[in-house]
Amino acid sequence: MNYRAPLRDMRFVLHEVFDVVQHCHRLGHGLDGETIDGILEQGARFAREVVAPLNRQGDEQGCRLEQGRVLTPEGFAQAYRQYVEQGWASMTGPVEYEGQGLPQMVSASFLEMIMGASLSFRIYSGLTESAVLALHRHGSDALKRDYLGKLVSGQWTGTMCLTEPQAGTDLALLRTRARPEPDGSYRISGSKIFISGGDQDLSENIVHLVLARLPDAPAGVRGISLFLVPKFEPDAHGAPGARNTVECGALEHKMGIKGAATCVMHFDDARGWLVGEANQGLACMFTMMNDARFQVGLQGLGIAEVAFQGGLAYARERLQSRSLAGPVAPERAADPIISHPDVRRMLLTQKTLVEGCRLLAACAARELDLEQGDPDPQRREAAGRRAALLIPIVKAFLTDVGQEVSSLAVQVHGGHGYIREWGMEQLMRDSRITQLYEGTNGIQALDLIRRKLMADGGEQLQRLIQELREDAAACRDPALEEMARVVGQRLEQWRSLTGHVLEVCRADPQEIGAVSVDFLAYSGYVLLAALWLRAAGRASAALARGPDDRAFYRAKLQAADFYWRRVLPRASAHHEALLGGAQCLMAMNEDHFDF
Repeated sequence: MNYRAPLRDMRFVLHEVFDVVQHCHRLGHGLDGETIDGILEQGARFAREVVAPLNRQGDEQGCRLEQGRVLTPEGFAQAYRQYVEQGWASMTGPVEYEGQGLPQMVSASFLEMIMGASLSFRIYSGLTESAVLALHRHGSDALKRDYLGKLVSGQWTGTMCLTEPQAGTDLALLRTRARPEPDGSYRISGSKIFISGGDQDLSENIVHLVLARLPDAPAGVRGISLFLVPKFEPDAHGAPGARNTVECGALEHKMGIKGAATCVMHFDDARGWLVGEANQGLACMFTMMNDARFQVGLQGLGIAEVAFQGGLAYARERLQSRSLAGPVAPERAADPIISHPDVRRMLLTQKTLVEGCRLLAACAARELDLEQGDPDPQRREAAGRRAALLIPIVKAFLTDVGQEVSSLAVQVHGGHGYIREWGMEQLMRDSRITQLYEGTNGIQALDLIRRKLMADGGEQLQRLIQELREDAAACRDPALEEMARVVGQRLEQWRSLTGHVLEVCRADPQEIGAVSVDFLAYSGYVLLAALWLRAAGRASAALARGPDDRAFYRAKLQAADFYWRRVLPRASAHHEALLGGAQCLMAMNEDHFDF
C-alpha cells in the first residue's frame, strides 16, 4: 500500500490551531511559515519515496543474525544513509553539537510521517534522539565531546538497555553489574533483552545507555546507575576503534516490526563510563524515557494514519450491494461500500481519532519545547510539569488508538483485510507492540495516577481542566454552541472525577490500580473533545473568511460533530467502570479463576 503524508491537516494543526510560527519565535528559532511548510513537504517526499517502499519487504525479510552481526532487510542501510545525509537525523539535536535544534512541534510531524511509512525503519533512529537528550543533560564534558556530535548527526546510533529476563517494569530486580576501574571507567557485565537496534548494519557505531549496579549500591531502584557502553571505543581521531565486549546473542522472533532488530545483548566485562551521578541512573534514564514515550505515542498516530488511508481508499473502490437509500452508482454493478452507514461509522471513527490525536500530540510537543527553550524560567518549569502530565496519556491513548484504527482498517477491508497482500494485517501486528514497550499502557495509567495526580494532589490536572473549560466557555459561535455545552459538561465531570479518584486512592491503595486505566481513557477522550472544539472554532472562523478550500473546513466541522456525538460518549462507560471500585476486582480468590 502507499503512504501519503496528511500535509493539509498537519498545516492546519500547526499554523491555525497552535500558531507554530509564534511558538518558534518565542523559542528564539525564528522559523517562518514558508520554511516550516518546506520542511514538511520535503519530509513527505522522503517518507513516500524512500521509506514507504521498505515497509512490506522489511516485514517479509526481517533481520538476520550471522556470525554475531545483525543484517537488516534489503534497502534499510541505503535509506538510513540518505536519512543522515539529508539532515533528518539532526533535526532536534543541540546546535552546539551541529544539530538543527528544531522544535518538537515541527519535528514531530515529520516523525509521524516516517512512522506511518515504515515503523520498523524509524525504530533504528528513534532512541538515538532520546540518548542525545540524556547525554546532553547528564553526561560529562568528555563524554559529550567524544559522542554527542556523532549521535546528533546520526552517524552513530543509540540504544536504551533497561530490561532483563527477570526485570521488566520492576527495575529493582536488575542484576547487571558495573565494576569500577582505576582509570575511571567501569566494566559492565550482564544481559539485556528487548533492545531495539541493539545491533544493526546501518550505523558505524552503536552507543548503549545501560542501567547497572555498582558493587556498593543500595538495594532497589535507588542503587541503579547509568553507563555509556559503545560497541566500538572511539580512537584518537574520534573514529570507531577497538571492539568492545558487547554483542548480540539472539534476535527475538516477533509478532510485528519484523524489519527492526530486537536484540538480546550480552555485556561481558564491557568497558563503559558513568553518566550522571552514581546511583542516580533511573533519574537520568527518565530524561530518555519521557522522550521515548512521546515518540511511541507518535508511532501509534503514524500507524493509525496509514491504516485510515488504507481503509478509505478501499471503501471508495470496493463495490458491494446497493445503498440503503437507493443506488449511488446506478451505472455500476453495485455501490462503493463508502455509501453504507456502518462503513462510514468505521471511517469517521478512524478519521476523528487520528486527527484528534494529532492535535493532542502537537499540544504535548509544544510543552516539551517550552520546557527546554522558553526564555522565562518559570514558564519552563510549568511546561515541564504539564508535559509530564500529558506524556502518559499521549503514550497510552495514541497507541490504543493505533491498534483500534488498524483493526477497523482490517474490518473495512472485510476478508481482504485478513490477507497479507493488502497490508492491513501488518499494521495491526506492528501497532500492537506500541501498547507494550517503553512501559505498558497499564504502567502509563499507574504513572498518571501515582506520579502525577497523587504527587501534587491533582493541581496540574485541575489547571489543565480549568484552561480547557475557559476555552469552551469562550466559544461564541452559534454553530458550535451545543458542542461547547457538552464539552463544558464533560470537563466539569472530569474535574469532579479527579477529586473522587484522589479520595478513593488515598483511602485504599488497591484503588490506584483499579481506576487507573479507565481514568486515563476517560481523560484521553475528553482531552480530544476539548481539542476538537478548538479545531472546530478555527475551521468555522476560516469559513467566515471565505477561503478557497472550503471543503476542508466543512469536513473539519462535520468531523468534530461526529466526534462529540458518536465517540465522546465512550467516556461515560469509563466513568461508570472506574466508579465500580477495587472490591469487585480483588474479592475473588486467585484459585477460583479457573472455576
